[in-house]
Amino acid sequence: MSLPRIAIDAMGGDEGVRVMVAGAALARTRYPQVRFLLVGDQEKIGKALDAHPDLRAISEILHADDVIAGEDKPSVALRRAKTTSMGMAIHAVKDGSAGAAISAGNTGALMAIAKLALRTMPGIDRPALAAILPTLQPSDLVMLDLGANTECDARNLVQFAIMGAAYARIANSQPTPRVRLLNIGTEEIKGTESLRDAAAVLKDAAGVLSMRFDGFTEADKICRGEMDVVVTDGFSGNIALKAVEGTARFVGDLLRRSFASSLRSKIGFLISRPATELLKHQLDPNNHNGAVFLGLNGIVVKSHGSANALGVANAVGVTQRLLEEHLTERIAADLARLGEDTLRAPRKIAVEAGQ
Repeated sequence: MSLPRIAIDAMGGDEGVRVMVAGAALARTRYPQVRFLLVGDQEKIGKALDAHPDLRAISEILHADDVIAGEDKPSVALRRAKTTSMGMAIHAVKDGSAGAAISAGNTGALMAIAKLALRTMPGIDRPALAAILPTLQPSDLVMLDLGANTECDARNLVQFAIMGAAYARIANSQPTPRVRLLNIGTEEIKGTESLRDAAAVLKDAAGVLSMRFDGFTEADKICRGEMDVVVTDGFSGNIALKAVEGTARFVGDLLRRSFASSLRSKIGFLISRPATELLKHQLDPNNHNGAVFLGLNGIVVKSHGSANALGVANAVGVTQRLLEEHLTERIAADLARLGEDTLRAPRKIAVEAGQ
């Protein structure tokens, strides 16, 4: 049985049509079942497809007159949603002509359009942006929220944890994900009231949801492989993510500078090249591209704006797997299992749990 096709905002991102189409073509070689709805300027997409006849055979073009710019405010994007490539890709998910949408465009606009068009799932107040990060262990890390919600209460954090755990079961094939809340310390008394309240609820809910709540973690432990899911508000999450990415670039630049500093260093580089190539691969964001908005009635994936064809192909891979593994249905089942009271009133439950 073939999976629903994936709608791609072909006009989004820094490189535009050429890279988005090349990425889709690369994804086609990896995922033979994939089919695409390419949304954007029909003439430009058609020209890009000339270099990829195999992709043309499994794709349909949906013409869009307009494009959402990187500087457009969400309010502007919402007004133009039905005529832009981003908006039309998301509406293709809403009307069932696509099973998921991918865009490398404006994150705020993507969030606004997706939330309005697809709505949040029952029991979810706000969608959260989740991404996969590499760790020192063979398994990866699911981290959320990465910028969709700058302010979150305990209820939001509990909902994020449930969704993140469902995602981790797919991403890591981990039946009992280890979940932690990002905090300024690991002691139970540390952090804001919202963090402590969320921790109290998750401690009681963990058994019901087949996940292991391990309390708090600090930012320096994020990529050590000691957990499967890290939950935080979008403000802290975005800062932490940018710090991780910046540190990775810093280490890469420092290594290049060090290896070029002398003849002995250059010889050392040649000897250690296999290890440095592996490090380069692990630190390349294109190899971990594809963040997903969790909590919507549909799958929407955000690609890095600067992603190359490999990055776009990896975003397609993420999307394809979420469709295959029925992520939305899994989250809905977990929400129903936990119950409306826990999802909607964690403060009350946290207080009662402490009595």
